[in-house]
Amino acid sequence: MLFYKKIFVTGVFFTLLSLGINSPGNAVDTTAAKLSAADNKDLRRIEAYLNNMKTLRAGFLQVSSKGGVATGKFFMARPGKMRFEYDPPSSILMISDGLFLIYIDKDLEQVSHLWLKNTPIGFLVEEDIKLSGDVTVTKFSKGSSILRATIAKTKDKEQGSITLIFTESPLQLRKWAVIDAQGLETTVTLNNLESAVKIDPALFEYRALFKNSD
Repeated sequence: MLFYKKIFVTGVFFTLLSLGINSPGNAVDTTAAKLSAADNKDLRRIEAYLNNMKTLRAGFLQVSSKGGVATGKFFMARPGKMRFEYDPPSSILMISDGLFLIYIDKDLEQVSHLWLKNTPIGFLVEEDIKLSGDVTVTKFSKGSSILRATIAKTKDKEQGSITLIFTESPLQLRKWAVIDAQGLETTVTLNNLESAVKIDPALFEYRALFKNSD
């Protein structure tokens, strides 16, 4: 089970890694969605909500389209900071320190880095979140209680896309799904979500985990 969870979580990280390089594949469609005036109003609400969400703490359920499942705790402090702390027996952490998304295997004391700006998930912790310009809203839908917005980098199709899913009343981020250029999907569902909470800055410092590392 430990081996399986490491393979799954590592696979998710290197799926993200593949989004940050110009490798051949099926680039995502970055054609802008046709939006109504009401859609644009909802997108402005989402922008305001995300920009006002300075900190976040939640549990998460992560599911891969290849069948892998993992759980853990998620922490966010904008701008730039995230932490995915996977439940035992996994020894994996993924954190962003504002510059890198960092994959950490505590058992092996191995660390890998990816530029945060080159990942779809980095959008959530930008200092000024905008659903225009550098990103394009490629799909948007609104149900009776759910809003879904799919965005992609406007000029970097190889970086895949991220779909953000919100409850309508109150407006709250509940889930996101990242799809890479090869079509692999990883979905993260949040639970027990708490916003505007105090979060220890040390949670986003990987060096604190390995006192003897260079």
